[in-house]
Amino acid sequence: MAKELKFVTPKEMLSVFRLALLMIIPATALMLGGGTVAQEKAKAQAKKPQPKREATPAEDLAVPAGFHIELLHTSDAATEGSWINMCKDGKGRLIVGGQRSQPVLRFTITDGKVSKEEKLDLPISETMGLLYAYDSLYVVGAGPGAPYGLFRCKDTKGTDQYDEVKLLKNLNSGGEHGAHAVLLGPDKKIWVICGNHTGLPAGLSAESPHQHFAEDHVLPRQWDGNGHAAGILAPGGYVVRTDPDGKEWELLLAGFRNAYDMAFNADGELFTFDSDMEWDWGMPWYRPTRINHCTSASESGWRSGTGKWPEYYADSLPATDNIGVGSPTGVTNGIGAKFPAKYQKAIFALDWTYGRIFAVHLTPHGSSYIGTHEVFVAPKGLVGNGPKKPLNVTDAVIGDDGSLYFTTGGRNTQSGLYRVTYTGSESTAPADLHDAAGATDRKLRHEIEAFHGKKDPKAVATAWPHLGSEDRFLRYAARVAIEFQAVAEWKSKLLTETNPTAAINAALAIARVGDFAAQVEMFTALEKFPLSSLTDEQKLEKLRVLEVSFSRHGQPTGTFVNKVAAEVDGQFPSANEFVNREAVQILIYLQSPKVLAKALTLMANAKTQEDRFHYLFHLRTLPVGFWTLDQRKEYLGYWTKDAGKMAHPPQVLKWFEEAGRGYSDGASFANFKRNFLKEYVLGLSPAEKKELDPIINAIDKAANVVIEAKVRPFVKKWAMDDLVSLLPKASSGRNFEKGKQAFVDAQCAKCHRFGDFGGSVGPDLTAIASRFDKQAILESILEPSKVLSEQYQNEQFNTFSGQSVIGRVVDESADKVAVQPDPLDQKRVEIKKADIETRKASKLSPMPANLADVLTTDDILDLIAFLESGGRKQHPAFKK
Repeated sequence: MAKELKFVTPKEMLSVFRLALLMIIPATALMLGGGTVAQEKAKAQAKKPQPKREATPAEDLAVPAGFHIELLHTSDAATEGSWINMCKDGKGRLIVGGQRSQPVLRFTITDGKVSKEEKLDLPISETMGLLYAYDSLYVVGAGPGAPYGLFRCKDTKGTDQYDEVKLLKNLNSGGEHGAHAVLLGPDKKIWVICGNHTGLPAGLSAESPHQHFAEDHVLPRQWDGNGHAAGILAPGGYVVRTDPDGKEWELLLAGFRNAYDMAFNADGELFTFDSDMEWDWGMPWYRPTRINHCTSASESGWRSGTGKWPEYYADSLPATDNIGVGSPTGVTNGIGAKFPAKYQKAIFALDWTYGRIFAVHLTPHGSSYIGTHEVFVAPKGLVGNGPKKPLNVTDAVIGDDGSLYFTTGGRNTQSGLYRVTYTGSESTAPADLHDAAGATDRKLRHEIEAFHGKKDPKAVATAWPHLGSEDRFLRYAARVAIEFQAVAEWKSKLLTETNPTAAINAALAIARVGDFAAQVEMFTALEKFPLSSLTDEQKLEKLRVLEVSFSRHGQPTGTFVNKVAAEVDGQFPSANEFVNREAVQILIYLQSPKVLAKALTLMANAKTQEDRFHYLFHLRTLPVGFWTLDQRKEYLGYWTKDAGKMAHPPQVLKWFEEAGRGYSDGASFANFKRNFLKEYVLGLSPAEKKELDPIINAIDKAANVVIEAKVRPFVKKWAMDDLVSLLPKASSGRNFEKGKQAFVDAQCAKCHRFGDFGGSVGPDLTAIASRFDKQAILESILEPSKVLSEQYQNEQFNTFSGQSVIGRVVDESADKVAVQPDPLDQKRVEIKKADIETRKASKLSPMPANLADVLTTDDILDLIAFLESGGRKQHPAFKK
């Protein structure tokens, strides 16, 4: 329970920070003034010599047979920044931009080499999106006066600089989960993709295709165990479209977590690469990074915390290709590449965390596609023999010369500009990139999608025949088209529909846009299609209709409650685990007297941790009166039973293996379990709580095991200049066990998972070497506050009474916010929103800057080698 508001003094804040989590976050970029790149280099060098840093050499990277890769340019961090975005202008020059006041640069490429570098004089930073179109440079970033949005920049004086900068739309939020890429569509309009922390902009068209969205959970969710995205509701990440002048705006589709970029294929179909929530690893709602086909009004089902939708929900659309673990950044197509035909048709998707560029190959399937992927670029150590160097890829474009150019960087990691060419024997002549297969189905889907957002007397007659289509994308488009028509026009058709799939999807439309009275007619119509007569796919769709109806309209009246409960109970348990997952939620919601015993049996026989935890999570809400004391004890036993030994779905383990690392539970896993237990205990009767206190206390003790560090004496207040020249010595002759002990003694293990041990309130560091080099790792340890990842950043609240509290937001409602000041202590404070004068991101890292001061030089080098090893004793750094 939240305690009463207690404010902390600056001295107490420092004490909290010294206990807080160690976060591996790279250093910030230096602020840049005006002048040319050469002048700024000279200024920086005159002020203070900078350590020489290099992007990963091309010879340490792998590409498919017949391809060749080159490193064209290594960024000077002090003057050129760390690059996160790139586009090509009308003259084929590459424009790149970075984060946090870093410059926008322009590279002229001649014969595959950088022949000229210029700084663009733009008052915009945090360039998450760049596009050259209509003789303008469109930029998504932070402009003068700090508005964050879409800017249009023009050269009105013929100086080859952009002297006119105009804000077209305030997009409410920047940064890593804010507004991102901007793209020219085949319709000649400007498309912008936004992350899940971006509120909808003002002035959206009333005829926008994506409407009627809601959370649609039949049982209570919990926010993320560490507070990430607490309080953020649908629509999640989204795509909007506007005209070249930014006058008319439409909301096209939504439901992403944090997709950064997107690309059209040759047939004008849009694709993105959406992120997972890696803190969810091990929980049943975890969804991998994935390629999504972005159709009109499509819903991809991101919801905050435990609320993420599985992709089989009928009111969402499935992934085109599930990639696995990682951190999506750039997306582009192969159009114009002088590559073999299959790569000209590919969508290229970039993974920042594990240093991979995927070539995604699309096969038409109905009116959509099925995707397969291959690793196109990666460190040699990830795909075979060779060093596993960082390759923090951020963006890619096809150059005018037919090469693939890509950048590395982000969070001030080292940037480089690379070029991939084809030198093999296959033809690179321009191929026919259009797919004849599926063209008729796609055309039909587009015809139906034309009704999205609009009332049209032809819509129902056109769309209704496709509600029963075997093509999920067609029936989705048809349902959305019908939802925009008056319910009275088509409700009667549901009552006479004989196709079960069509009837179920029409019922879903009623659940979403009909009133409470229409729900009764919907239930009557669905009685003609009992669960026992349906396929598993149809069962899942019908169960979803019930969930949406209950979520939006409450329980049905009269005998319908008993009928629905009896029907669902008759199919529970099922041979299909996903049917069980939805059935148990409905039966708990309806408080079926049979659900508990059946669910406990499923928990006892669960094949994976994810299966078991689905029931562990949802049964917490079943109230007093349904439980016997023995059932309470059995349920509580699952908090410690088989801890760390349960299996995971084979595809999950495969995703980790492909990323070159072992499986581990996510950073929020432990706090999720604590929060489940907290809610469950609140539902106990006083007598039950008294009887079960010893078990609950034992669970609490097991969940709060602290890895004790050896007390070491102070050695030195380390600075970068003391150690940076010694970093090459971390590559060989190091000691694995001493590195591991340093990880513990420097208090890293209190907060961070590494391999199979450590805490979980900070990021998992097992694969840190995939994105950070030695110098970046050292900077992160010694100077943690230079750049703060938004995912791990505290917030500072100042009240009207002049007090201040700093911590992580772990819960938020319309009238109050709950803050956890110490990540190692579950205590929280509540602040009424009416009392808040200012709320802003804290500039101080939760990690203190002196944790390494108890380590010797050799300890620090061993620690860096240990972090780079991924926990492998056989790593070359430990060879004598």
